[in-house]
Amino acid sequence: MSVTELKERHIAATETVNNLRERLKQRRLSLLDTDIAGYAKSQGRTPVTFGPTDILCCRTLQGHTGKVYSLDWTSEKNRIVSASQDGRLIVWNALTSQKTHAIKLPCAWVMTCAFSPTGQSVACGGLDSVCSIFNLNSPTDRDGNLNVSRMLSGHKGYVSSCQYVPGEDTHLITGSGDQTCVLWDITTGLRTSVFGGEFQSGHTADVLSISINGSNSKMFVSGSCDATARLWDTRVASRAVRTFHGHEGDVNSVKFFPDGNRFGTGSEDGTCRLFDIRTGHQLQVYNQQHSGDNEMAHVTSIAFSISGRLLIAGYTNGDCYVWDTLLAKVVLNLGSLQNSHEGRITCLGLSADGSALCTGSWDTNLKIWAFGGHRKVI
Repeated sequence: MSVTELKERHIAATETVNNLRERLKQRRLSLLDTDIAGYAKSQGRTPVTFGPTDILCCRTLQGHTGKVYSLDWTSEKNRIVSASQDGRLIVWNALTSQKTHAIKLPCAWVMTCAFSPTGQSVACGGLDSVCSIFNLNSPTDRDGNLNVSRMLSGHKGYVSSCQYVPGEDTHLITGSGDQTCVLWDITTGLRTSVFGGEFQSGHTADVLSISINGSNSKMFVSGSCDATARLWDTRVASRAVRTFHGHEGDVNSVKFFPDGNRFGTGSEDGTCRLFDIRTGHQLQVYNQQHSGDNEMAHVTSIAFSISGRLLIAGYTNGDCYVWDTLLAKVVLNLGSLQNSHEGRITCLGLSADGSALCTGSWDTNLKIWAFGGHRKVI
């Protein structure tokens, strides 16, 4: 068979796949008679309301000299690790705002960081294509720096995201610009499984974000520049369990819903979306309102409250919307409150008990927001 014939067959096959995908999309839409907000409104549900003192900025964590790109809380809720373009990881005491560690990184271009489940170590990755592990209990060198305890090498592109497997300090998952995700054994430094890459069901562009299912740690979801999110089972690395379409731009952030049956996404197209992993259906779109010639802000990061009633989303214009997930309505914009950030929101996360939110920004600061009278909703 000639090269020309192979190209023609490839073009025909691609067209067939695209047609089938469109037919499947239309069929799914025909079966969805309503979304979550439509059903909630029909049941007479009213949106969550916030008073002037229900969410307050109680602390500003100052210490980074570059843009903050990533943060993570420990499971015991009182410590935060942050990664910045200044080439340092800082571990903070969230209650006192004091720094317990300031770790100089081997590569200044860090993009992601994560605490281990026990809080004994932190991981980070970036443009060096390596995930570096630091044991916080290790002795420092003569300059007061912590040495890398393990370097996880194997990605062929930048490390965009990392997360420890819940309940395990010995395994973590990374997402990369090489279009793959990898499950690592930290003890040996070896790859246990690779997700994507040469496999047909893998991402076709950079992986930007991952989220491990808190109810079933064998499952995780990834978001990519190919405008899709994909569900993976660590026991079956060869192909994605399901691919989720709907976004029209890079999927910058993914996060599992508290019950583990759904997950949220935040995208370059300015929307957040909620998907069901069992049916593959899109349940709701959370679309910001913009008017005139104002450029639409992109979603950089998302998080759910403990109950799932609230979805918090950070945007490139400095807004940080608190969405009512049931009614798809913005109930508060943290960017409009006193002591809010002065730049792009790059990362955010809730404490383990859901009582506080931490946000990071290009303004080099992190801010801790305390939830007052709405803890039962959170």
